[in-house]
Amino acid sequence: MVREKLFNPSSGWSAVVLGVVLALVAIGALATGIGGGGPALVLVFLVALVAALVAFAGLYVVNPNEAKVLQLFGEYVGTVREAGFCWSNPFYSKRRVSLRIVSSEVGKLKVNDLDGNPVEIAAIVVWKVTDSAQAVFEVDNYPEYVRVQGESAVRTLASRYPYDAHDDAVLSLRGNTQQVAEHLQKELDERVHLAGVKVLEARISHLAYAPEIAQAMLQRQQAGAIIAARQKIVDGAVGMVEMALERLSRNQVVVLDEERKAAMVSNLLVVLCSERNTQPVINAGTIY
Repeated sequence: MVREKLFNPSSGWSAVVLGVVLALVAIGALATGIGGGGPALVLVFLVALVAALVAFAGLYVVNPNEAKVLQLFGEYVGTVREAGFCWSNPFYSKRRVSLRIVSSEVGKLKVNDLDGNPVEIAAIVVWKVTDSAQAVFEVDNYPEYVRVQGESAVRTLASRYPYDAHDDAVLSLRGNTQQVAEHLQKELDERVHLAGVKVLEARISHLAYAPEIAQAMLQRQQAGAIIAARQKIVDGAVGMVEMALERLSRNQVVVLDEERKAAMVSNLLVVLCSERNTQPVINAGTIY
């Protein structure tokens, strides 16, 4: 595996000054040679001209948050990360690699969740290149590689979680967005590490049931929500009835036999669990 190694280029301004001086020498030798100079001036002219061309041909610019990967006849020489006006061997091939943060979108995909329900899901992936040599030499096209791996990671993620869950102990795509996003980021980061890429953030940008089952799943969600709410209401009502009977018995407010206790429990549960306001019936006589 090719790893990035830093390369320190020469200053481009020094090369410019040297190239200008050599160009002036070549022009002076040419002017003198035209006036009747010997072969020595011709040689000076040729050498100065070639040297000036070499000086100017090796110039290049490195922008901020950018790297230049240098190769010499197929061999990796190094990477220039320092921004500025630089000079290197003109025979070096220079490939630009952006080190800027990139935000890419994994388009809307139709996948099955953990329960087998078809859902539509999309994601946003924020990443940057951390190793330019790996990005250039380990994969053919690193932006495309990140995109494909992003789609694969999103499909895998959706199949590991249900769309929705009423149990707090079960993680779901809709109810636990932060945990799901962290899982997606970790998995995607492991996939693209080979390409010298670091995933900074990954999150779901779109989540919905597939159109063909959206209405049915909405009814199922509503039914599940009603059942979950009823369970909480019943649990609370039973606790309140137990507390009421216990306090009546402890404070000796009234002594109830088993039949009257059953009637009281029934009435309290009706009052506490009813969806509508109850109408009280006042008993003006004795309770027996």
